[in-house]
Amino acid sequence: MNHLEELKEFARLHARGQGMTAEHAATVLTRITNDTPGDPDSWASVWTAEGDTAAARGDLLDACRHYALARFPYHDDADRARAQRLCVDTFDRWRRDQDGIERLQFEHPDGTVACWAAGLDASRPLLVVMGGIVSVKEQWAPLLPLLRKLGFAAVVTELPGVGENTCAYGPDSWRTLGFLLDRLADRARVDDTSMLALSFSGHLAMRAAAEDPRIRRVLTVGAPVAGFFADTSWWPRVPGITADTLRSLTRSEDLTELRALLPRFALTPEQLRQVRIPVRYVASSRDEIIPGTEQDLLRRTLGDVRFKVFDDVHGSPAHLGAMRRWLISQLLWLRFARRGANPRRSTRAELSERPS
Repeated sequence: MNHLEELKEFARLHARGQGMTAEHAATVLTRITNDTPGDPDSWASVWTAEGDTAAARGDLLDACRHYALARFPYHDDADRARAQRLCVDTFDRWRRDQDGIERLQFEHPDGTVACWAAGLDASRPLLVVMGGIVSVKEQWAPLLPLLRKLGFAAVVTELPGVGENTCAYGPDSWRTLGFLLDRLADRARVDDTSMLALSFSGHLAMRAAAEDPRIRRVLTVGAPVAGFFADTSWWPRVPGITADTLRSLTRSEDLTELRALLPRFALTPEQLRQVRIPVRYVASSRDEIIPGTEQDLLRRTLGDVRFKVFDDVHGSPAHLGAMRRWLISQLLWLRFARRGANPRRSTRAELSERPS
């Protein structure tokens, strides 16, 4: 599969995951003929123009979806960098008309960590939402009003190297979660933190939970654990876009350097046995990125782990509503029902229809 066709294939999945119709995504993709920066028919130019059209009619969240795809899979050229800025700025415009969504920015020794947040209060348990290697925080931030309504101090941020997070992604990136909890210590109950950490950020969350007792539960979707990073027989099956994105985020010179680095990310059975909290994991039976052996390892090493498996590809984009309902229900059960409290309820439609 050539570069452009692989881009289009993954974009169809990510467009669906953001709530965009398959028909609309297909129509846009037919107009894209290349991935050359500056060309009006290029990947970034066409998606950005669609975002501009949505913004002009006042649909700012729809504009954000298009800008997020324009900068996909990472913003390494001028056109994608512009789309990245537009995505952030347009979401900022949208949230200013909402009640209580605020922007946070922290200076980490290795770079900047930016977040959108709602419901921050020292009496509320903290919920951190983080996407994977290609998803920016603006894709998940529209959920903030709902998460606040459910009783959380909610913060949406990005994996190191993604979006506005300027830290490099590396084997020690899990430490940025502890850094974030330290910075939020006076604005939420960080000693009762839940992690809704999707894909590669689920790996960070489990590694951090092995060391940081403030993390009390981890919910994830398609997280790599060990085999993805260390199994040399699996690596040839990894999509080119995934490999190239990881090369960029880790700032590896080439794929050879990346391959040499990745085994250092792998979680050991000893580390996983230190994760003495509930882990809830959505898996996809046709996952083209994460090997099924990750589930086997987690079953052998974690004391409290449950899986929800969908017949789908990585991230289960065709089951977005069902996936979100399962994750939120598990989150509420673990956080409230186990303590004998009544979790606040949200309608199935509210969980299913909110954009990601």
